[in-house]
Amino acid sequence: MIRRRSFAVTLGAAPLLAARAFAQAPYPSRPVQMVVGFPPGQASDVGARVVGVKLGDELHQTVYVENKIGAAGIIAHQYVKNAPADGYTLLYGSTGTLAINPGLYRKLPYDPLKDFAPVVLLNSSPMFLVTQVDTPVRNLKEMIAYAKASPGKIAYGSSGNGVTQHIAMEMLKKEAGIDMLHVPYKGSPPMVTDLIGGRVQFAFDVSTSILPHAKSGRVRLLGVSSAERLPTMPDVPTIAEQGLPGFEALTWAGLLVPAKTPAGVIERLNTAANAALRSRQVLDHYAKSESTPRGGSPDEFGRFLKSEVEKWGKAVTASGAHLD
Repeated sequence: MIRRRSFAVTLGAAPLLAARAFAQAPYPSRPVQMVVGFPPGQASDVGARVVGVKLGDELHQTVYVENKIGAAGIIAHQYVKNAPADGYTLLYGSTGTLAINPGLYRKLPYDPLKDFAPVVLLNSSPMFLVTQVDTPVRNLKEMIAYAKASPGKIAYGSSGNGVTQHIAMEMLKKEAGIDMLHVPYKGSPPMVTDLIGGRVQFAFDVSTSILPHAKSGRVRLLGVSSAERLPTMPDVPTIAEQGLPGFEALTWAGLLVPAKTPAGVIERLNTAANAALRSRQVLDHYAKSESTPRGGSPDEFGRFLKSEVEKWGKAVTASGAHLD
């Protein structure tokens, strides 16, 4: 009887011991998906794939990109919000989806500060203020004077209502006290085409979209939206130094996970991501787009995200832009 009872206890304990061993398996023990809210080939997708490869190397697991496309990134954010909080679903978020959307959409189905836990700020990139080459404007002061001479008649373009470029120009308009007509496009390429053709006179855009045209002489650079001049482009003055002190409008990207993800998992991801940001492949990718690698702790990213939500929320309110 004693032997049978001992044997029964051993058999009953086996599944429990196995479950505990499985639960205690080191993270990550299987591939990790990084969710991007935009199509393959766009800047966010390319950036996610470059970072994902090196992040996978650091985690000793495959990190693969999953494109959940639609509704200005909202579908991807809902997907991650509802995913298990186990570290196997990462969100590649950005300025537009995390800082602008909360002020833009009346019924946004996620809260960037409550539904996600920050992992790391990956990078930040400036935008360039540009004009059509036939416009008689060569700096911000002349642009302001030009716009004030014809209030509401000068047009600026953006790649869509509520995108970072649109709200950044609304910030500039408010601080400069000027009135310009906003012309939204479905993406940056058609906007740049019309800018070159003179159908709109001004725009903010990121380096990958606009610098090739500036170098070929088809558009003129008026300033950069970063707090300081870029080391690679020292002749391009900042917006701030041209009469709008404190002006800064950056695009950025970061990694987040569903809220309630264990702190140990977040710390593991943070350590791996910071190491990935120091890799030659990632640094080279950012250098090509005039982007700055950031890194840091989850808490630092959390504080940064909160400040960005507040800043861009005020800009959205000032712009009057709203979407249902």
